[in-house]
Amino acid sequence: MRFQEYFNDGVKPTISFEIFPPKTEQGMENLLQIIPELIALHPDYITVTYGAMGSTRERTLEIASLIKNRYGMETACHLTCVGASRTELDEILSRIVDSGIRNIVALRGDPPRGDETFIPPPDGYSYGSQLVEHIRTFEREKDQESFGIAVAGYPEKHIEAPSMEIDIANLKRKVEAGGDLIITQLFFDNNFFFDFVERARSAGIIAPIIPGLMPILSAKQIKRITSMCGANIPLKLQSELDKAGNDDEKASEIGIQQCIRQTKDLLARGVPGIHFYVLNKSNQMQRIMEAISR
Repeated sequence: MRFQEYFNDGVKPTISFEIFPPKTEQGMENLLQIIPELIALHPDYITVTYGAMGSTRERTLEIASLIKNRYGMETACHLTCVGASRTELDEILSRIVDSGIRNIVALRGDPPRGDETFIPPPDGYSYGSQLVEHIRTFEREKDQESFGIAVAGYPEKHIEAPSMEIDIANLKRKVEAGGDLIITQLFFDNNFFFDFVERARSAGIIAPIIPGLMPILSAKQIKRITSMCGANIPLKLQSELDKAGNDDEKASEIGIQQCIRQTKDLLARGVPGIHFYVLNKSNQMQRIMEAISR
């Protein structure tokens, strides 16, 4: 199934997980053990992030193909503008097609480590909307079945955008270029999400908007992630994490309960689905999925 098919009937919310390709062989071995545990939780699909300009780039498709072809679960490859020319993008897209995968999460991507700003590769692209256009052109030129394409949304504004209005305009361009679905960056206050949806709808964006949630694993981890993406941690949650200090077990429990509360509230308010950034862990998701199924 392609992304858009999950949201045609609106019968039940769609639950999806996101994992990333490990950088080490041990990490890969661990992930291969975790994947069946995640599949046992019955998500609708699993997406695999894109490790640009390195060995994990090859593993994105390897892992996605494994999920699709060994376990029979729908999956999606992430694809970014980072480090890829137009010719290289076509080669990657051809390999995705050959693997039987029909969903792509299309992103501009973050600047490589050490770079302060995003610099497009030679004969490459600067914006996510251009990547979406490229994928749609590839389909037409190859006369093949269309992909389901998800693009990114930012409830608290992309960290590089000068204003929310400009950020929403950028999102609209991605959807108009051919994006079928919007998956948001993580957030910890649901009010940000619903305000974002209202802004998007007012701008004429009608694509399904799926909130992205990340269970906290440690206080240090979430501080690093939020500093990179610009997401806010509510004062009460920050206070709880401060009390946990370096006790990752306590921080993880705080994160699980926070994620359960957010998920239940979002589902009660009628969101079409939830996308969980599971960070290649299954224990937290087992707790969360059990809690929201009651």
